[in-house]
Amino acid sequence: MTPFAVTPEPPYYAVIFTSQRTAVEGESYGNMAARMVELAGGMPGFLGIESSRDANGVGITVSYWSSEDAIATWKQHVEHGIAQNLGKRRWYEHYELRVAKVERAYSGPAGR
Repeated sequence: MTPFAVTPEPPYYAVIFTSQRTAVEGESYGNMAARMVELAGGMPGFLGIESSRDANGVGITVSYWSSEDAIATWKQHVEHGIAQNLGKRRWYEHYELRVAKVERAYSGPAGR
């Protein structure tokens, strides 16, 4: 499986979630993260996801969506809300969330 999301030609949207994890470890975070990817994958308008975390607990996850309405629907999903609350209470020291419209996209080394 490639670590890169396969997205359509722009425009589309990116939700960029950058976080610093707490020292809380265990299976619960990994299981919840996997469940969120599974749930998002079944949502209308979901295009793909890319995620990475370094040894210091700093992570970036970018999910791609067809529209702002699709993002809003995902934000309102009940299980996603539970995960957000757990993240705020247990798993994240700090996070930033940004929503961006992708107007151009390239891949390499040969490009699109």
